[in-house]
Amino acid sequence: MDDKKIIEMYWERDEGAIRETSSKYGKLCAYIANNILSSYEDSEECVNDTWLAVWNAIPTQRPNKFSAFVSKITRNLALKKYEYCTAAKRNRSAVISFEELGECVSGTDYIESEIEKKFIEDLISEFLWQQSEEKRNIFIRRYWYFDSIETICTHTGFSQGKVKSMLYGMRQKLKRHLESEGIAL
Repeated sequence: MDDKKIIEMYWERDEGAIRETSSKYGKLCAYIANNILSSYEDSEECVNDTWLAVWNAIPTQRPNKFSAFVSKITRNLALKKYEYCTAAKRNRSAVISFEELGECVSGTDYIESEIEKKFIEDLISEFLWQQSEEKRNIFIRRYWYFDSIETICTHTGFSQGKVKSMLYGMRQKLKRHLESEGIAL
């Protein structure tokens, strides 16, 4: 079913919208949640929570890109669940992804308002759109979906060395881009 129709169903408060969203985006959401949580049960709970969050969010918003809207909700819920569940345990790939990015986008203490967050999000988005599609996709797979280097290599056919090199170079460029826009890191 077309995303616009699904969104319209949410606006009409038709519970079939949840079924349609689950049918269309359930696998994507499960993939995102599982990459962060590494637990089928926690991922399944997170995906189910996503449908409720979408149900509650849509009457006040009309998302432009429904897949990104649903993915972002799943990702945020999974990150909250991850934080809650892993005080002592760590999901190695998520921790490594955060550590890698930390050198160029750390400083959450600096981000004090929604306007500043939005500004930084826009700068990162602008940076990514300046990259080749190949590099942009690798960056997103690593830092949005938390794919392991091995998984990225499988999808791209690149060696681990090439993927690591591309990610390192992009992190350095992103850091310079943010600093050039006045973001203190």
